[in-house]
Amino acid sequence: MELQLALDLVNIPQAKEVVKEVEGHIDIVEIGTPVVINEGLRAVKEIKQAFPNLKVLADLKIMDAGAYEVMKASEAGADIITVLGATDDATIKGAVEEAKKQGTQILVDMINVKDLEQRAKEIDALGVDYICVHTGYDLQAAGENSFQQLQTIKRVVKNAKTAIAGGIKLDTLPEVVETQPDLVIVGGGITGQQDKKAVAAKMESLIKQESLA
Repeated sequence: MELQLALDLVNIPQAKEVVKEVEGHIDIVEIGTPVVINEGLRAVKEIKQAFPNLKVLADLKIMDAGAYEVMKASEAGADIITVLGATDDATIKGAVEEAKKQGTQILVDMINVKDLEQRAKEIDALGVDYICVHTGYDLQAAGENSFQQLQTIKRVVKNAKTAIAGGIKLDTLPEVVETQPDLVIVGGGITGQQDKKAVAAKMESLIKQESLA
């Protein structure tokens, strides 16, 4: 089980500061969609150069032109690139083929997918690396979470690794790790805390304990 830090509401210098604080306790740094919109793929490139020991995920939420966008993100140094599960199979296939050429990985974000179980089965057959359940900001505010969704996809996903994102905090993490995802994605649960390093260390310890169990 790995821990991914999601960076959303920062610029590149701020991102570097946060990562420096917690780098010993995380496996993957996510350059969130708002950062890509504000800073471009340069953010991916600079974080990868500054922290070559960490994997970098570019949260592009690809909906079209899968192969081209994966190529560009890979060139910038991304190790993992996100595609939306709500897109068509052709886009996902194009992304997967290009990722294989580039030696990078594809994470499919299931945000707003209506028939989660059926779509997860279909996407699992397309050769993606991760399938991620994700409660977005707007639904988190309405009190929704992804735990149930994770259990749903765990039942049907046979090939890809599973991931969970959306509103995970230190006090909800034990419930998450019990469901045994391969990847736990945390944003504000770390970045919004006073002592980011201490929180990240506690989260890492919970995840590693569960991985060894």
